[in-house]
Order: sequence, then structure tokens, then C-alpha cells
Amino acid sequence: MITTRRTLMLGATGAAGFAAAVHAADTRTIRIGWVQALTGANASAGIGFDRGIKFRVDEINNTAGAKWKIELITRDTQGDPTKAVNAVQELIGSQHVHCVIGPSNSGETLATTPIIARAGLPHIHAGVVDSLIDPVKFPNAFRAGASLKQWIEATDRFLVDLRHMKSVAILGDTTGYGTLSVQASEQDLKRRGCAVSYQHLIDLNATNVTPDLVRAKDADSQGVTAWATSAGLLARILNARGELGWKVPVVGHPSLGSGEVGRLLANPANWQDVYQVGFRSCSYGADGKPGPRQAAYVRRLAGKVQIADTVLWYLAWGNDVIDLVVDAVTHTGSTTPDSIIGHWNTLRAWPGLYGNYSFTPTNHDGYPSNDVVMSVASSFRDGAYTVAPGY
Repeated sequence: MITTRRTLMLGATGAAGFAAAVHAADTRTIRIGWVQALTGANASAGIGFDRGIKFRVDEINNTAGAKWKIELITRDTQGDPTKAVNAVQELIGSQHVHCVIGPSNSGETLATTPIIARAGLPHIHAGVVDSLIDPVKFPNAFRAGASLKQWIEATDRFLVDLRHMKSVAILGDTTGYGTLSVQASEQDLKRRGCAVSYQHLIDLNATNVTPDLVRAKDADSQGVTAWATSAGLLARILNARGELGWKVPVVGHPSLGSGEVGRLLANPANWQDVYQVGFRSCSYGADGKPGPRQAAYVRRLAGKVQIADTVLWYLAWGNDVIDLVVDAVTHTGSTTPDSIIGHWNTLRAWPGLYGNYSFTPTNHDGYPSNDVVMSVASSFRDGAYTVAPGY
């Protein structure tokens, strides 16, 4: 069965739609393992994802007459791949979860994806590194979001095609994600005929990043790409640029526009000419408003989830991954791995809040490239951003 907009719109209909769709005879439980950095230097995105997931789980569990309930088993990895591996092994071996969601940090996901694949459990994550999705090696793993390739292409298209830059500096953190992002960015910039004037990997806990900004400036860089998940590190990069009076654009990771970065800036002006990877579905349109389905979601969140300091797409992603699991169990009437995985492989333009997902047995990258845009970091308002000029 192929799921279309007409068959089930969990993201749009909310908990009431879920209740109407369930056809089981009695209440049963879906055990979901949620593995994510919720504390530590890489927790910015995880906190937002966690809010979205918990809000959706509560909606479903509080629906009168719902035949499926969700037991969410959360493990905080603190951004440590070893802790992520231990958490996944516990969820599989002791907690007997039906599926695993996360991690979102690519370094942790690189460490845990093979383990979950060996167990054969359905696995949804937001790790952007391209190699994390391989339907042959990991037939159980699905990416509910954009890939690193899509992020890099959106960023470099902005710098080279729209801003006509000839030399760019690349900064990343020392995680697996940062290393791979810098490599991918270098390759794509060179493919577009843009010189990489300076590149360096910075320790997440480095307190002084000014020397890197000085070297990038001295190399006549016309712009900077920053690939790090840590809001603290990104804020230090922006502050160092401001202290140098160096007025070049900084573009890169979605966390560049997070509320946490905003709070850590020494001067609000340090957020000028900063653009992060964004998503058309969770951005303000020309009329200054989000799309109708996203606006309805924000109204559902009102008074229940704090969105002033997180990003709307983090919350929407959390909503969608829960609904993807429930959708599969609802349609197949089963929590077995084969049932869930088999159902996901039939989805075509499945209507989530964060995006419309399409999967096949040979393609587990389901996010549409044309929804990946650049957003103005300083335009943050109620979780969403204004799309950068030209997009």
C-alpha cells in the first residue's frame, strides 16, 4: 500500500486524526528508543528534537480511545559516541524497543547505525553524513531529513552562485561530522570553481578561536563556512569575527541561527550577514507567515512547548518521526521490524510538518532537495526564519 496525502495525514490532523485511523481491537504499546545528546556541547539541536518528540507522544497518549500507546525510552548520550553505543545496546538488549530514533549528531550516528542494523530494528535518524544511508548495508535505516550533500549544495550555491565569491574559508569542529563536512565543503566549492583559502578543524571546547579568524582574514577569504553543531563554538566564531571588524558572511550549520547562539553573542551586530541551512517548510513566506499546516502546529504548541529559544524544524522533525512510526504500525497492525520497514519503503510524498518524505527499498534518503534553503540567522522569530534573498 502506498501512503499518500489522502490516506493519512498524521502531521496535519494531529492527535484526533491518529485516533480515527487506529484499527486495533485493544490498546497496545509501541516501545520507541530515543537516543540523543540532550546535555553537553552538542545539545542545542537535541533539546529541540526532544521537545517535539515528547509533545507528539503526549498528544497521542492523551487521545481518548487511542488503540496504540507509546512508551518513549530516552537516553542522553551527552554527545559521546561511546555513550551512544552503550545506550543503543541497552535499548536493544534490555529494553526490547520496537524501533530506535536518533542520534542526530553524525559522529554518534556513525557509531550506532551498524549496531542497530545488526539487530534489524527500524531506525530513523537525522545524521546528515551521506554514508549513514545505505539500503544495502543498512536496510533498516532511514533519514528523515536532509543529507550533508544537500546542506553543502545549498550553502555553496548561496556563496558562489548568488554572492559570486571566489575564495572561501572553511571551519569545522573536530567531531566526525565536522571532519566530513569540511571535506565535503572543500570538494563542492572546488567543483564550483571557488578557491578554499583556509580550512581548519577546531576543538569544541576551544575558548579562543580568534587565531583561526585572523588566518582566514589574512588569506583574503571572501566568506566563511562554519560546520559545527555546538552553539557555543559557533557563537565564539561570530564574536571573533566581530572583534576583528571583519565584515564577511558566515554561513553553514542550522545552529548558527539558534536562540542559544543569539544569547551568547557579545554584540547583536555579530549576527549580521549570517545565514544557516534552513528548510522552506518551516520558514516565513513573503507575507511574513509560516505555511498553514505549520501555523496550525504552532497553535498546538502554544502554552505547552517553549519555542522562543528553539527552532521550529527541530520540533517538526520530532513530530514527524513519531508519526512515521505510528503510521507504519497503524497501517500494518504490527510492531514487527519487517512490517515497519516494509511500510516505510512504500511512502511517496508522505506529508510531514518538516517535509514530505519519499522512500523506496533502494532509496532511504527521503527529503526533497528543493526544500533545503539558506535562511537569515538574525530573522529568528517564534522558531522560524526568513529565507535568504535569492532562494
